[in-house]
Amino acid sequence: MITVRPGHPKSPEGTALLTASQTYLASLYPPEDNFFLSIDALTAPHIRFFIAETATTPVGCAALAVMQDYGEVKSMFVAPEARGTGTGAALMERLEEEGRALGLTWLRLETGDDLFPAHRLYRRFGFTDCGPFGDYRDGPHSVFMEKRLIP
Repeated sequence: MITVRPGHPKSPEGTALLTASQTYLASLYPPEDNFFLSIDALTAPHIRFFIAETATTPVGCAALAVMQDYGEVKSMFVAPEARGTGTGAALMERLEEEGRALGLTWLRLETGDDLFPAHRLYRRFGFTDCGPFGDYRDGPHSVFMEKRLIP
């Protein structure tokens, strides 16, 4: 069974998951096309950070950056050994729950162009393609998606 709980990016499990995620993304994309937040940036007051675990083993993480009228999904990562177990879905459910509780109208995200399992997960949760938002610009490796939470 997978549980998702609030966590802290600088906790041992948070740091381990985020370091694995950032290392993976750095192996796929050049620095100018990597938009992950640093571990320090993920501790900002407007960011909610969550850890997914099975029993007591951390297997994934995700963050929700609360912007003016939307929430941005950040740092979504599932450890390779936990992929296909429903961990990503559990994290998405928690992010949506948090967004609704905060009264956010939209969830938005930027992801890599060849992270196809992530694209499938987001589409399964009702995300559709959109253009750049916030400070993002179109780039060769970016896919932008959004989902309306509140009509």
